[in-house]
Amino acid sequence: MSVESAAATAKISAALGSLGQGSVVSEVAERLLAFFTSGDIAPGTRLPAERTLAASLGVGRSAVREALAALEILGIVVVRPGSGTYLRDGVSELLPRTLSWGMMLGAPRTRELVELRSGLEVQAAQLAAGRITDEALERMRSNLDTMERTLDDLTAFVEADASFHREIAAASGNQVLQELLQSIRSLLRIWVDRALTDEGHAAAALKEHTKIYEALAARDAGAVTATMSSHMETATRRLLAGFDAAQ
Repeated sequence: MSVESAAATAKISAALGSLGQGSVVSEVAERLLAFFTSGDIAPGTRLPAERTLAASLGVGRSAVREALAALEILGIVVVRPGSGTYLRDGVSELLPRTLSWGMMLGAPRTRELVELRSGLEVQAAQLAAGRITDEALERMRSNLDTMERTLDDLTAFVEADASFHREIAAASGNQVLQELLQSIRSLLRIWVDRALTDEGHAAAALKEHTKIYEALAARDAGAVTATMSSHMETATRRLLAGFDAAQ
């Protein structure tokens, strides 16, 4: 991290201050949003890591993660795979007063989003099969290594899983597809986080991701389609099982 980036991180952390115990996600998002639209942070600034923001605000990382997901949907921040989360240009023009984030989608819409996500993930993988770079494959290999190390740490496992999929979307070379997928993932994030409930599920997911990686590394479009389709079928079942249990 450069001296400038470190200074920006320290400034953001100091400016936010602690929210105290029991703060909800919407309060975290509102505090972040108020600071981002204050003019004290330059567009394009890389944000501190979730852990740093959580410590500054005195809340759990999950609250920060969900708040950032909400801000991403609104176009306040942008996630760049392998790089970090950045404040978008022009954010000061939005000037929203408040933000509420939670379980806003009903069951029919959630199921439709899950269905749409599956199709888009397969399409992204198909495009990536012919466009992915060796550098992107190296980052995906690193994601797999992290997943293997964190089979007993489901929070870290899910983060590496999401990064793996973001790399595929970026490798597709289709910006619209990439942004659509990210928006859908953000809306479904709470259910994705709950889909993996034990180490057995994580181990199965790791095998599925490894097969996708191997197909992409071989630039085998047919194998990429088959492995991603199979993965999305099982991932969808896991996600919907968790969603149904919560209804």
